Amino acid sequence: MTLIKSISGIRGTIGGQPQDNLTPIDVVKFTTAYARLIKEKNPNKRITIVVGRDARISGSMVDSLVEGTLLGCGADVINVGLCTTPGTEMAVITHKADGGIIITASHNPRQWNALKLLNEKGEFLNAAEGQEVLRIAAAEEFDYADVETLGKYRLDESYDDKHIEAVLALPLVDVEAIKAAGFKVAIDCVNSVGGVILPKLFEKLGITKVDKLYCEPTGDFQHNPEPLAKNLGDIMGLMAKRMELSREIGELKREKGLTVFQPSRYDETMKRCEAYCERAKLDPEAMKDVFEAIHSESIRQQLRIVNGDKS
Repeated sequence: MTLIKSISGIRGTIGGQPQDNLTPIDVVKFTTAYARLIKEKNPNKRITIVVGRDARISGSMVDSLVEGTLLGCGADVINVGLCTTPGTEMAVITHKADGGIIITASHNPRQWNALKLLNEKGEFLNAAEGQEVLRIAAAEEFDYADVETLGKYRLDESYDDKHIEAVLALPLVDVEAIKAAGFKVAIDCVNSVGGVILPKLFEKLGITKVDKLYCEPTGDFQHNPEPLAKNLGDIMGLMAKRMELSREIGELKREKGLTVFQPSRYDETMKRCEAYCERAKLDPEAMKDVFEAIHSESIRQQLRIVNGDKS
């Protein structure tokens, strides 16, 4: 197993021996070193640190260690909960905090976690600052607060929503054009924090047809999160089924000549669609899409004929 120390943070596998893995002792050690660095940059000031995390199984445990250590170092803590990396960085800036720690191992497998260390600008530490954290940790130059100067804790879980609002406010994001486009989207959030924020974002963008894979933020990754073809079989299969479904709808329309709604024709068409959906193992929502697509086209054609348009 591995513990990787770098200027951008500390990354390792959970459990095992200290110094070889990311154990509770290592989490406390490097969090303490980081807190000392930030305090030295801000002498005679009570520092504030933002903490956010992804949904990894070890996230709650590491989060508790990080926050307890910061409080023990005399730092105030703003916990932004399950939050994206940009959302946590935004929180540092918005709260005018002195730094931040993001508890996430990005695309590493489930046994990994990491402490990503931020400065007061919501950016990663520079090389000199990162090296100083490593030096302090190695020398164990630690000094904790007494009972009168312990840090204070507050919870602010609003930053996923604030991140979305910031995206929507960008000049290049044309919400009305996106709504009008009628996009259909498939997402695989590997049971982490993307499953919290992406459905909300699509809703705000007016994208109503979203196929969701693994969007419950349980941290129980259904596959390796590294976005390589070998790890993306489920969403690739879903997309292939959706494409086949679209072709099937087109074929049904051509074969059945759905220009006027006729009950006998409609029933036959519905049976074919139902059989296809069962064969393709599509969920009920997908079957509903098929029914609506064909039924709506039939009704539109019928109304055009009633209004005298036989084209």
